[in-house]
Amino acid sequence: MATPEKQLPLPGTVFGVAGHTAFLIAPVRATRPRPWVWYAPVLPGTPGPEEGWMFEQFLAAGIAIAGIDVGESYGSPRGRRLFSALHAALIRRGYSKRPCLLARSRGGLMHYNWAAEHPTLVAGIAGIYPVCNLSSYPGLKTACGAYGLSETQLAARLAEHNPVDRLAPLARAKVPLFHTHGDEDTVVPFEANSALVARRYRKLGGPMTLRVLEGQGHNWWPGWFQCQELVDFVIARACHRP
Repeated sequence: MATPEKQLPLPGTVFGVAGHTAFLIAPVRATRPRPWVWYAPVLPGTPGPEEGWMFEQFLAAGIAIAGIDVGESYGSPRGRRLFSALHAALIRRGYSKRPCLLARSRGGLMHYNWAAEHPTLVAGIAGIYPVCNLSSYPGLKTACGAYGLSETQLAARLAEHNPVDRLAPLARAKVPLFHTHGDEDTVVPFEANSALVARRYRKLGGPMTLRVLEGQGHNWWPGWFQCQELVDFVIARACHRP
């Protein structure tokens, strides 16, 4: 099989996992088990150059960055199985069983749905305007195909697959969350996503930090990707030993 190809913002290794393209950007030195940040979504163009500054901070702290392209799976069981395959592949390479997840936009659907089923394998979840509500984005009509269901069927089973409805396992495990989101986001609306997660997660007793950026939407503003507080959270969680 041909070696997968993927353009990365920093030098790294591209390899195959279960027939899908995965990547690993590793630091020169790291402790064992090796800490890592799990980035999503991995699609053409992501991770992109705008994430370079963040990734450099992680590498300097001895933390690797990895991810897998599961296509437009919208948090579906098929995508979750591929996430588990990547997790197993990284463990075989000597990486920690408990990465910190970093979800940008619709990467939130995959990360939160996988994390809900594997809460003890998650050191923390950081989100940059993350999608956490299938009804708000991409909408059930668009997402249902990835689930192998009709729109009506997905609506009837939404609580099984919607991150905002699957927070209890993470709260019981006390997994820390950190979101940064704009109050003028019209693509991934703040109230239906990060704000709703914060209300529900805190009610369940889970720890969450939410930073609301006034006047910001779903864009490539450098502040999203050069947020020191988010970077500090990721580094602390990735290196955390329970």
